[in-house]
Amino acid sequence: MFEKRRCRHNLGILLLLLLVSFSLSAQKGALRGLVVDDQGPVPFANVHLKGTALGTATEEDGAFLLPNVPVGQYELKVTVIGYRPFSKTVSILENESLNVSISLSAAAELLEETVVTGTLKAVRRSDSPVPVEVYSPTFLKQNPTASIFEALQNVNGVRPQINCNVCNTGDIHINGLEGPYTLVLIDGMPIVSGLGTVYGLSGIPNSLIEQIEIVKGPASSLYGSEAVGGLINIITKNALEAPDFFADTFLTGWGEYNLDVGAKIKVGEKANMLLGVNYFNYDELIDNNGDNFTDLTLQDRISVFQKWNFERSENRVFSLAGRFFYEDRWGGELQWTPEFRGGDEIYGESIYTRRWEVLGTYQLPVTEKVLFSFSYNDHDQNSVYGNVPYLADQRIGFGQLTWDKKWGRHDLLFGSALRYNFYDDNTTATVAADEVAIPSLFMQDEIQLADRHSLLLGLRYDYDKRHGNIYTPRTAYRWKVSDNAILRLNAGTGFRVVNLFTEDHAALTGARDVIVTEALEPERSFNFNLNFLKKIYGDNGTFANIDASVFYTNFSNAILPDYDTDPNQIIYDNLDGTSVSQGVSANIDVVFPSGLKFLLGATFQDVSQTENGIRRRQILTESYTGTWNVGYTFKSMDLSVDYTGNLYGPMRLPTLGETDPRSDYSPVWSIQNVQFTYKGLENLEIYGGVKNLLDWTPNRGNPFIIARANDPFDNNVVFDNNGAAVATADNPNALTFDPSYVYGPNQGIRAFLGVRYRIN
Repeated sequence: MFEKRRCRHNLGILLLLLLVSFSLSAQKGALRGLVVDDQGPVPFANVHLKGTALGTATEEDGAFLLPNVPVGQYELKVTVIGYRPFSKTVSILENESLNVSISLSAAAELLEETVVTGTLKAVRRSDSPVPVEVYSPTFLKQNPTASIFEALQNVNGVRPQINCNVCNTGDIHINGLEGPYTLVLIDGMPIVSGLGTVYGLSGIPNSLIEQIEIVKGPASSLYGSEAVGGLINIITKNALEAPDFFADTFLTGWGEYNLDVGAKIKVGEKANMLLGVNYFNYDELIDNNGDNFTDLTLQDRISVFQKWNFERSENRVFSLAGRFFYEDRWGGELQWTPEFRGGDEIYGESIYTRRWEVLGTYQLPVTEKVLFSFSYNDHDQNSVYGNVPYLADQRIGFGQLTWDKKWGRHDLLFGSALRYNFYDDNTTATVAADEVAIPSLFMQDEIQLADRHSLLLGLRYDYDKRHGNIYTPRTAYRWKVSDNAILRLNAGTGFRVVNLFTEDHAALTGARDVIVTEALEPERSFNFNLNFLKKIYGDNGTFANIDASVFYTNFSNAILPDYDTDPNQIIYDNLDGTSVSQGVSANIDVVFPSGLKFLLGATFQDVSQTENGIRRRQILTESYTGTWNVGYTFKSMDLSVDYTGNLYGPMRLPTLGETDPRSDYSPVWSIQNVQFTYKGLENLEIYGGVKNLLDWTPNRGNPFIIARANDPFDNNVVFDNNGAAVATADNPNALTFDPSYVYGPNQGIRAFLGVRYRIN
């Protein structure tokens, strides 16, 4: 009897489990739909329900089906390369098949981005006759940094060069050319030059950047002096389209702290103001290489940015922006304190930078498209390098008027500009303040030769009272080989007027004497660039973008520092010969439907000078570089992983002669980083990772980095009658104090953690 009851009981439990199972299985529905854009169906789009493993891809007709979806409410997400991400809340009911229609908006990326730098006109990237590389805020977030200077380390062919082991100031090299050959623009205005290139570049917060456009090769016919090797145009966010509020802050294991905060403020009916504040602080004394000098300069800086956009009739442009930047940085012996500033007891390099800028664009209220652009900046530099003061004041004013006119097959641009330069310092090279106004005229004509062929012709005229008339022509040819392939050929000339002490930090630091052998003439250059761009669409939704270039630049009257003739001097004069930069460069960008994406780049270059029949490789120039950005998103976990890095080939270094035990060439070296980003919280991102995974620093394989770090004022150096150091028991290698032996950052491995918050 007991056994029968137990069997009935077990049978009841079994029936109950079957009913529950049936009930649970019945509490499911289906989700189907169609994904389209304004042209029709979108195939191979990724469709998934956030927080689950349920997902699929659209068919060639844009349709998708997700069967057996448990009852509940979900966030439906649709992503595909070339479109903005789509998100929608859906509710799945029991035994119901929910049908949704999804329309995607094209994203401004890849070939269809709008660029302005190449021709001073807003055109689609694929239509530009000048090859322009574009980098978005997403690229910058893959390796978060405190400044645009550091952020460019993962751009192929572009290298941030630190010029001093003590104060860590630097400049940006493009295709192996020194920093003064690179013009840095903000919203198309040339306000980051001279002192700003060396001392003010670090104060541009990444959070305010809409995109970065890079042109490699001379652009003097549009932008004048300094745009000889290439230019970088940092385009800030439009206040009309910026988020209502954003904040980004991170902290590193070395004690670096960075904060970016910004907000969009509506002012009246037709004005929007974007306010951004960047604060960076680092105040840790770290000396991992044991030379009693700071490995990283201590810094305290703040940058305040404000941009106004005004709504006008017929969508005419009117924007006005301003930035204030202040920085206090110092590096040197660990026992240095401010009371030793400028003295000869404890060595330190202390730099106070105060800078303000204003820039704007106004479209005239006429039927033709006429734009007036202007900028002005004031840079005050109060620096000491040991017991050598460098006090400098630089003011640059710029105004430009352009007329954009289409006439039949001709797309014309006429312009005039006036640049005002004022520079004064306390060095012997500047007996009186250097003040000059440079008027300019320029024009270009882009001719549509046929459906797939266009030719651009341009010419610029500048008058500089110091050097007379300067002409810079250029030409560009664009052939659209197919709908997905473009060939471009660019050729032109460039010129650069040199102001030595605003550009070369090595001239101010260390014990070397600065020798200028003659009145320096403007540098001139001739360049050509052959570029091929191809985009490939795979049947499974894979997208690839290939961008390859061959470049050649020949300089005459080149002005380069000579560290070799005399180890105790830096000699500047016009090169009696030629300086050549040539090479090949390629990028490949691939995105897979799985969410894996990577960007790989490589540049092989030969930069050398030939004088008196002797050819010599340029100092601090690598023979090859490589960069990579690899990312993958785990959709079910809302987690993305980014692995970024660079690789540099050997470069010739500025040693102090044959007795210097430091290596004449750098090794092959690499900086690699990894980052994890969690996006599962609304409006919030949490990110963290490790920088410099290999813990690489330049002191590897060298007995020291800074020569005579124990005697920075050369008090114990014996000199002969010619001023050359003599070998002694205390100084067996006959060296003097020299911190210019630098080619990479002294920071080793470190962790970082940050948070981003955004309200649209």
